[in-house]
This record gives sequence, structure tokens and C-alpha cells, in this order.
Amino acid sequence: MKLNWTPKKAATAISAYMVGLFFIYPYINMLLTSLKPHGELYATPTTRLPKSWQFDNYLNVWAAAPIANFLKASVVVSVCATLLVLIVSVPAAYYVARNRFKGRSAFLLLVLATQMFSPTALIIGIFREVKFFGLLDTWPALIVVNAGFNLAFAVWLLSGFFASVPVEIEEAAMVDGCTRFQALRRIVLPVTLPGLVTAVIFTFVATWNEFTVALTVISSPARQPISTGITTFVGQYDVAWEYLFTTTAIAIVPVVILFISIEKYLVGGLTAGSVK
Repeated sequence: MKLNWTPKKAATAISAYMVGLFFIYPYINMLLTSLKPHGELYATPTTRLPKSWQFDNYLNVWAAAPIANFLKASVVVSVCATLLVLIVSVPAAYYVARNRFKGRSAFLLLVLATQMFSPTALIIGIFREVKFFGLLDTWPALIVVNAGFNLAFAVWLLSGFFASVPVEIEEAAMVDGCTRFQALRRIVLPVTLPGLVTAVIFTFVATWNEFTVALTVISSPARQPISTGITTFVGQYDVAWEYLFTTTAIAIVPVVILFISIEKYLVGGLTAGSVK
């Protein structure tokens, strides 16, 4: 098959590859550094490729720090925070989408405006509130705080998806005997599956990568998530870069698995619906 290359197509392709390389280069550098022995990291002159490929770093790092505990904490906190966001945001967004109450537009703008507040700016208040409820150094504190910071975006996002579903479909279902909840579960949610998937991905990734609150609230190494656990390899006089980057590469795997496993539901949700 002959390709008809034009200067415009060639320039577009080269630009796309350059942009892709720009974004993927940090990950390539991270992987290469994770495969270097410790002494080679401080040797001069430095080289991009390892002179001695140290694949054992991915095995030795599990003994150098409690990586399994870090991953367990991150998985539990991220999954629970995501479920909590969905449980609260779905009925809230559905009500906003189906009811034209006074101040609705202002409410949605206020919900979206809460995304401007950074956890760093509120960290003192968060710490005092968590301490007041006796939740310092506990996973529930991280779950509630992360759910709170991601809830506003989920409500704003899902309300737009729910509003795009014609209300006549639900009315027809209720005429056939469905309750309001059954119409939501069997009709609206399948149609708006792409929005639900987006909310899940956004909340899970944001919670997985959260650092400031976890560093402030959690003090026990056994309860630290992976985002703060990697600081174990940062010492006062030395940094174990090979283990730091190895742990970072390991921490990326669950997020990649999430995207791979949820992608088919995203594509399927684009064509799913209640109208045959």
C-alpha cells in the first residue's frame, strides 16, 4: 500500500512524534535509572544507558522498604474514596440534573469553584479537624478527605451527563412499572457510563497521587500510601535513586491496569442505551 506523503502530513507526523517523545522521555529516564546499580548513579561521567543492568533492583526493593504495605494502603484508600464519591455524587448529580430549583446555576458554579482550593492551602484546617475526630494516622481520614476533594468535580461532571438523557425515557420506563430508582439504575446509569468511568478514573488517580494530606495525617510506616512511602529512600546525606525510581515504576502499574480494565466499559458505554 503506497502512502501519499505531503509536506503537511510529514510535518504533522514529525510534530506528533516529537510531542509524544517529550512526554514519554521522563518515564524512559525513570526506567533506565531504576536499572542502574547505586554506585553507577554517582559515577562520572554519567551515561544514559546502564553499564551494568541491575534487574535485581525490582526484587531487592521489596526488602529495602515495606512496598507491599504501601501498595495495600494506596489501593484501600483509593478504592474506598472512589466508591464513596460515586455513592454520594450519583444521587446528588441526578437530583441537580432533573430538578430546576432556584439557585441551581449558582450551586453548580460554587461546586466547580471548590476545585480551586488546594489541599496545601487547607492543610492546617484539615489536620485540626482530623485530630478533633480522633482519626489521625488512620485510613478513614484519608478516604474521607480525598473523597471530599473529588466529590465536587464528580457532581458537576455527572450532572451534565444525566441532563443529556431525555426525561421521556425515564417516564416511559415508569409507565411500564419501574420506580425512580430502577429507572436510574437500569436506564440512566448505562447510558451515562462514560461519565461514571471518567469520575472513577479522575477520583482514583487523584487519590492515588495525593501527597500533602497523606504526609500530614499519616505517621506510621505501616499505614503510609505509596505516594509518601517512596520518601523512605530519601535520606539526609544520600538518595537511593535506583530504589526510588523502581518504586515509582511499580506504583504506576495499578493505574495502568485500571485504564486497561476500564477502557472496554468506556467504549461499550458510548453505544449502550435503553432505546433499541
